[in-house]
Amino acid sequence: MTEELGLRERKKLRTRAAISTAAIGLFTARGFDAVGVAEVARVAEVSKRTLFAYFPTKEDLVLHRFADHETGAADVVRGRRPGQGALAALREAFLRGLEERSPVTGLCDEPDVLTVFRLVTGTPALGARLAEFTSAGEAALAAALAEAGVPSPDAGLAAAQIAAVRRTLATANMDAVAAGVPAARRRPVAVAAAERAFHLLTSGVGFA
Repeated sequence: MTEELGLRERKKLRTRAAISTAAIGLFTARGFDAVGVAEVARVAEVSKRTLFAYFPTKEDLVLHRFADHETGAADVVRGRRPGQGALAALREAFLRGLEERSPVTGLCDEPDVLTVFRLVTGTPALGARLAEFTSAGEAALAAALAEAGVPSPDAGLAAAQIAAVRRTLATANMDAVAAGVPAARRRPVAVAAAERAFHLLTSGVGFA
């Protein structure tokens, strides 16, 4: 039974990947707005019903990779080492993401990731949907900070600041690599920006 469930899950993952790959190929070739969901389903050789079972909206065909990391910051706070502060854990995780070229930091120039970056930066509908994921992630982070002992409303205010910093850093990196800057060349700038940003979060902006 366990093996059967494993096979079923792997089949679902392959189907999900095939649908997304077909969609991104079509969107890249002709533009996001010019391609309908029915055409994506036809090219992926699935029904529209199956497509929507995996991807609730057209935008999710592209952005599911971001959605998979929606609670990433909250997970970092909940999984931090004993005695480690929440902000220190988030800083460490972001810097590690830069080192590993994680797409969520924007510092990834793998061809398939670049394709998604360019689609997102060039398509308003995708940008709006990404903002929804960001907002949900911010709410999850606020809840994790509250669990860590940050009082209300400070948890929400802190989550908003941290989310804004992470988003600003990732967007700057994404814009750079989408414009053709190699991730290796961008990395020192990205690390310095992240260090500065988290320093400001810790100490304050330093002006009235």
